[in-house]
Amino acid sequence: MTEHHTHSFPQLIEGDHGHPECSDCGRTIWSDPKLAVAAIVPMENGIVLVQRAIEPAIGKWSFPSGYVNRGEQLERAIEREVLEECGLEVEVDHLVGLYSEQGNPIVLAVYDAQFLGGELASADHETLDVKVFEVDALPSLAFGHDKRIIDDWLESQEKER
Repeated sequence: MTEHHTHSFPQLIEGDHGHPECSDCGRTIWSDPKLAVAAIVPMENGIVLVQRAIEPAIGKWSFPSGYVNRGEQLERAIEREVLEECGLEVEVDHLVGLYSEQGNPIVLAVYDAQFLGGELASADHETLDVKVFEVDALPSLAFGHDKRIIDDWLESQEKER
């Protein structure tokens, strides 16, 4: 006769401080935010926008963007994302701003990135199209904060002049 073992796996329980804890050892489980980067790339009297091929906001337009890999420098992450999504080589110029919202685990770091070379083209599965739009003739933007980010970027351009 074989002996039957039942294994107990730790469960997550609500801790006194509002964060989940392991039911076995009481260790707090921290759900850290996820860092994403986006680039505003000035080009041909406008800025580069990508038409999203993935949710959320599929079919709407936003900045080239993506998640930062663990251990990856932010500036390299945005240069990689712009190349992957738009076929453009860029160099990060300056930080436009950091953006976060209550209840949203994503923190977005937006950079101004200068065009160095390459051909503007939809270069990966996350984008339907890539185009340059004049700031006063923008398409339907994907996220509520996109217009604010553009305004912050325009303000940063004024300060540099």
